[in-house]
Amino acid sequence: MPAAGETARRRAAETGDRLTPHETQVVRLVRQGLTNREIAARLYVSPRTVEYHLGKVFTKLGITSRRQLGRAS
Repeated sequence: MPAAGETARRRAAETGDRLTPHETQVVRLVRQGLTNREIAARLYVSPRTVEYHLGKVFTKLGITSRRQLGRAS
């Protein structure tokens, strides 16, 4: 439940595998060769948040490494 007390909207099954805007930003920066720490500094988040987003991206794209991320679409 969001902090405002509103009910969170559920994602439709077909949208569950799409990258979120934050995930897309992280992917773009990884492809530029930045480290998690550098990405975190650019996005004003913690390196752990970057790790979280990358984990979600890897799952959604069916990959296991940053190198594969460079080739994934």
